[in-house]
Amino acid sequence: MKLSSIVVLLTLLSGFNHPATAADAPDSLRLTLPVEFYAVAGQEMSVYFDNVVLTEAPEKYRFDVTCDVGKTEDRRWSVRPRQDDVGTHDFSIAVRDSNGQPLQSASAKLHVIAADAASKQSLSLLIVGDSLTHATAYPNELARLLSQPGNPTWKMLGTHVPSSATEGVRHEGYGGWTWSRFVTRYEPDPDGTHRKRSSPFVFLDDDKPQLDVARYFRETANDQRPDVVFFLLGINDCFSAAPDDPAAIDARIDAMFEYTDRLLAEFHKAAPEADLAVCMTTPPNARESGFEANYKGRYHRWGWKRIQHRLVERLLTRFQQSSEQSREPVSHIFLVPTQLNLDPVDGYPENNGVHPNAVGYRQIGGSLYAWLKWRTSQQAPRR
Repeated sequence: MKLSSIVVLLTLLSGFNHPATAADAPDSLRLTLPVEFYAVAGQEMSVYFDNVVLTEAPEKYRFDVTCDVGKTEDRRWSVRPRQDDVGTHDFSIAVRDSNGQPLQSASAKLHVIAADAASKQSLSLLIVGDSLTHATAYPNELARLLSQPGNPTWKMLGTHVPSSATEGVRHEGYGGWTWSRFVTRYEPDPDGTHRKRSSPFVFLDDDKPQLDVARYFRETANDQRPDVVFFLLGINDCFSAAPDDPAAIDARIDAMFEYTDRLLAEFHKAAPEADLAVCMTTPPNARESGFEANYKGRYHRWGWKRIQHRLVERLLTRFQQSSEQSREPVSHIFLVPTQLNLDPVDGYPENNGVHPNAVGYRQIGGSLYAWLKWRTSQQAPRR
């Protein structure tokens, strides 16, 4: 077992000296699930319990999962579906205290997609994001999965090709960037770095910076429009909000949504047939040590956890719509449940609060892949 896992396990076991009861439980654990999530036959998919409740001590609670596929482990429910599991499965979680008393429950639909779904299709993709995308690990993983037999042919658009990118991988991901920066940032004197450059979607028009996604496609992609645009943002927009002030957190999220709406609307205008896939902001490292290493006491794990959990709630409220209600959400906007399948212990290094390790990045790539396989399997072939 990894040393990091042993340290976390000892921390979790210490919680058994003070098991949670209904009287100890917070007013609301705010158990939060999307209405749907996705898995591909032959590929592992998990729901980590720490990522769906708002508590500093998930180990003090019991999580009972009901689903006809998969298995429940100490920190997660996990499934590697078989081909005969393809279809939709009911999924529910009940959270109980140490005495077995029910506290909260939630349910979702798990869609299992065939390994060869949409194999005859052709897809054009664009990924927009911050430092998690800049690292290029999860775009590389998405490309690796899509390159396996039984998948659509694919092409990625974008102007950023870091040295770590594998063949065909490109994107618009830059460390420290936000929804607002992609909408407004114009740098008249760029220095070639990602911090001092214009948004790839902002251009001068009559000497004024203007958001113009159609021009971006004309000038960088030979006027080709993507079939799917992934957006993985939100950390830099909201990270520094006051975690003890719920109103301040909501105000920061409200300000972010102004730019979210503007960028999504501009993409829909420029590429009206494209699916705009908003990825849920990822959860933090389970270790406070990761935050101490990065922020030296200025920001803490529990602070970001509260902000991130609220951001997930707000994204679900704003954009979530079950495919059973409508196969075409308004303006082709979808949510990708990237917050569920990221291991907050073994998916992070000990010394980083918000940036996963190779394991965690592969899990993010797997979540994008599962959603993409589901979505393309719902549509007429694109060629």
